[in-house]
Amino acid sequence: MIKKNLLLPVAALMVAFVANAQTAQQPPYKALPYPPTVHDMTPARSYQAPQGISYRADDFYSDNVRLSAQWFYATENAGKKLPTVVMAHGWGGVAARFRKDAIDLARAGYLVLIFDYRGWGDSDGRVVRTGKRSETANRGEPETAQIKELRGYVDPIEQTEDWFNAINYAVTQPMVDTDHIGIRGSSYSGGFVIYVAARDARVKAIVSQVGAFDGRPRMPYRTPAEVEKANENASLLATGRAAYPGEGLQTRAMEGAPVGNKYLRWAPIFDADRITQPTLFIVAEKEDMFSNEDSGVLACNRVKGPRKLLVIPGHSHYGVYADGVREPAIEEAIKWFDRYLKAGDSSARSTAALGESERGECRVETAVRMKVPPPPKAN
Repeated sequence: MIKKNLLLPVAALMVAFVANAQTAQQPPYKALPYPPTVHDMTPARSYQAPQGISYRADDFYSDNVRLSAQWFYATENAGKKLPTVVMAHGWGGVAARFRKDAIDLARAGYLVLIFDYRGWGDSDGRVVRTGKRSETANRGEPETAQIKELRGYVDPIEQTEDWFNAINYAVTQPMVDTDHIGIRGSSYSGGFVIYVAARDARVKAIVSQVGAFDGRPRMPYRTPAEVEKANENASLLATGRAAYPGEGLQTRAMEGAPVGNKYLRWAPIFDADRITQPTLFIVAEKEDMFSNEDSGVLACNRVKGPRKLLVIPGHSHYGVYADGVREPAIEEAIKWFDRYLKAGDSSARSTAALGESERGECRVETAVRMKVPPPPKAN
């Protein structure tokens, strides 16, 4: 049998991430503590939903790793088959950050699943051996091994696999209307939803909010030297001279360090032209993490199905999460899902001949501007 010899918290994993990547403007990366605190938010199994909302914490598995699932629905809809929306966080976030959005969707008549990626929030992380295999293990006999749980890293390949398995899990639940499943992502996961929907026909409607669609050459890999460093780190991993996930670059003050070589290959923008499902894109007018023209606007122009572009005027990337902005954004998502997920056969709607009103123009200058308060003035 394997003995779990974990160091708690598992912070040693992240030491190598930032050894050669710190600047005066980049604070040291801090790994999530274990057991997880969910960014000082209430853990999934301790959370209490507001009156009128039923809530259930559950688990599912992705590549044999236990992931945390949180379900929301209006109590009056208990036992009914409901159109279902699946959501997960972006770079360095946790599912708990989406609870308000999940509650709003539940009140609008949806069954909602939010989940944490492996190594984040309430989910377990992937476990790896830290020492060599013993001779007894090679003979198939029981052994004692030292292992480490991987936490707090950003791997788009693993995380999109978690999305697929979240849907695989969701369709087994009795209240899920499997013909009416929508997905919604924000920031990094705003690109994930395009990648997933391009490969999973069970997805019938999409909302991508301030989505990132291309890791090349985006922050933190802007210069040739940074790209070369990421490739060198990948070679260290491939030859066993570094422990996974290896050394990465800190991105501003964002939590979570990327698995660099995988991040550089991550480009769901090239999947956008495979999308026939109705897709709503919400972009920040003052986007400061990447170019709208290379991300949400470009993806909007490439999708083949019904589409709409909305602009959050005056706000930068993180403005979408501010009070007074979050609410109109989720209201627009609800309107989109109401039109394409609730009403009628969404799969037929997505591939039907489209009128001009369902193929909105994808230009920031002419897109509908949401009514939101202006951002606070800088001191």
